[in-house]
Amino acid sequence: MTRSAIFFLRAVILLVGAGVLAGMLWEPQVEGRNVNADQATIYFRDPFLVYAYVGSLPFFFGLYQAFKLLGYVGQGEAFSPGAIRGLRSIRYCALAVIGFIVGAEVYIVLGVDDDHAGAVAMGIFASLIGLVAATAAAVLERVLQNAVDLQLEHDLTV
Repeated sequence: MTRSAIFFLRAVILLVGAGVLAGMLWEPQVEGRNVNADQATIYFRDPFLVYAYVGSLPFFFGLYQAFKLLGYVGQGEAFSPGAIRGLRSIRYCALAVIGFIVGAEVYIVLGVDDDHAGAVAMGIFASLIGLVAATAAAVLERVLQNAVDLQLEHDLTV
């Protein structure tokens, strides 16, 4: 992989992280019930918002692991134990995000008297994206693990 491609992918990861963080900080201020509320009311009196922020931590950690994984690729260490650990962490982060989304869906369906359809549809869509990410990370982890095992076996027989 060329240096420019790795730089581009790292820039995309940073932009996605910055965009998600900006959206998470901006959206509560324009939400219907918070339009005329002050900052303390918006950010410190909504337990669902705290849950969403805590639930976003695995997402950002997964982005960090993807950034590190691109560093391994750039250094020519794609078939290293560090890369395998990074893919495993990405898989676990994606599964944790799915778990937080399921918890939020349960809260929305059981606790809110409002219309559930939009929130449930967004949750299902986000869960499917997380499932694709977890599956891709698991497949890549298995492929890299097999390659590392073959490489170790070859080194031992020579």
